[in-house]
Amino acid sequence: MSVQDDKREIQMVDRFNLEVPEGRKRADIDASLTIAGQTVDFELKSATRKGVSTVRDLGPGHFAKWKNIHWLFGVYDARGEKLQHSYYASPDAMVAWISSKEEYVRPDVSLAQHAMKGISESSVIDLLGEKEYYTKQEARWVMKNQWTAAKYEEQADLTSGKDIRYSLDRMVEIMRERCLYVMSRGATLNNPHIPMTYIEKLPMIKEEPAIHLRKLVADYLGKASMTEDATA
Repeated sequence: MSVQDDKREIQMVDRFNLEVPEGRKRADIDASLTIAGQTVDFELKSATRKGVSTVRDLGPGHFAKWKNIHWLFGVYDARGEKLQHSYYASPDAMVAWISSKEEYVRPDVSLAQHAMKGISESSVIDLLGEKEYYTKQEARWVMKNQWTAAKYEEQADLTSGKDIRYSLDRMVEIMRERCLYVMSRGATLNNPHIPMTYIEKLPMIKEEPAIHLRKLVADYLGKASMTEDATA
């Protein structure tokens, strides 16, 4: 995140009286608010004449993350310094745009999944040799830093004492997961923009932003609750 984007995000957090998780990392949610005992997560974005940039390598992980996310789009002056007004998008309001991007990458995701299924025992043996068991070092050679140290231990099915070991079947699973990860990285879009024509159809927030936002979110949560009750 650039310094300018970071300043804008802080400005939006202050303007709407939002909360930022302590120790937030780049991939985490931007901010949240608690309303009627429910915590609502937000994605904060700055809007320009070209629209709103999203993320590099937009793929399945982002689609899953954004399923229940609420959005705030801040529109700034020509210098990009003063927040003029904002637009609010509920999760439902973003479905059309997100679904269009998800549909675009779906063939590549499907291809990655089918390629993963092609990994077999012979794939492991060809790479690592036929052995009674496989070591943590060999598993790390395949998975790199994709897993934490704890997960390497958790996934080991032949551990003996302090020796972390994996069966041939487990190594097949590990290679499949790595294959899916590697191929899925290609099943992405590079920073697709949300056009202003899409954003300008959303509810605008200008006066009393913190109060107005909470009313919009409360209305959405109320409607969502009624829909769930009706379909239960």
